[in-house]
Amino acid sequence: MVSNRYSSVIDRLSNGDTIILDGATGSELENRGVQMDNTWCGTASLEKEVLKQIHIDYITAGSQIVTTNTYASSRMILESGGVGDRFEEINLSAINAAKDARNESGRDDILIAGSLSHQVPYEDAFKNQAERDKYKLKLTPDFFKKNFDEMALFLANNGCDFLLLELMYRPDRMEIIFESAKKANIPIWAGFSARKTSWSQSLSLTTDYDLSFKDLIKIIHNYDLGAVGIMHCDIDVIEDCIKELRNTFDGPIMVYPEVAVFKFPNYDRSNVISPKDFLNEAKKWKSLGAQIIGGCCGTSVEHIKVLQDL
Repeated sequence: MVSNRYSSVIDRLSNGDTIILDGATGSELENRGVQMDNTWCGTASLEKEVLKQIHIDYITAGSQIVTTNTYASSRMILESGGVGDRFEEINLSAINAAKDARNESGRDDILIAGSLSHQVPYEDAFKNQAERDKYKLKLTPDFFKKNFDEMALFLANNGCDFLLLELMYRPDRMEIIFESAKKANIPIWAGFSARKTSWSQSLSLTTDYDLSFKDLIKIIHNYDLGAVGIMHCDIDVIEDCIKELRNTFDGPIMVYPEVAVFKFPNYDRSNVISPKDFLNEAKKWKSLGAQIIGGCCGTSVEHIKVLQDL
């Protein structure tokens, strides 16, 4: 099912417009004093008023799309923090914070992207290696399918305009999560993540093995995607990945890099790029064909505000 507001944004993209995405949510919650825990920012959605204000601030800064704080709130991640039984409460709080922000902003045209990832529980969430090894035995295809199905349907059934698959970098999990997203019967956008090697090749973000970005994104041929992009990666890999996406995909390209360093469960923002320099980079991305531009971990409202000058 496609909402009228979603169709309107797709029409704008077809006409060559630039759409501003929001910036970081998890690291911005931390920046505003919300405590992170073993779920990273999963349980932070219970601080609904703070989360709602972040969404409002991004909308005021020019964002056409706000993303639910649900990247780290699948049941398996919540279980690692001892709150798996609060799945519905936590995720409803996240979705409703975005919906309330849209309503209070008086902007019915704002899209809500339901964030969904194939992230597994963070290794540092476990007390010791024995616990980590025991949990890894649960990570079977059926286990992933159950978790991804539940998350995708929950986001779709509670008012998200489309699903945003984030941090796609492991083909074995990607195949499962794309199928789960398809079942939700709302539009799908996908953000892939990459790293650059010392010899300047763009690879999947995974360090378990080397997989070229070109091979990573082959999956997009198998699905009807509203947009694809490069996200949650260093700025130095963006330009090459845009070019590869443009060679592979003829629809809208999105870009939203991270600009801080993750040190579980917090982000180190001591060397974050300035909004001015971020805008200069964004102008390059736009010139290469990116139409949907925002920010990931470490970016702030100020980074999004300057994008109005694109």
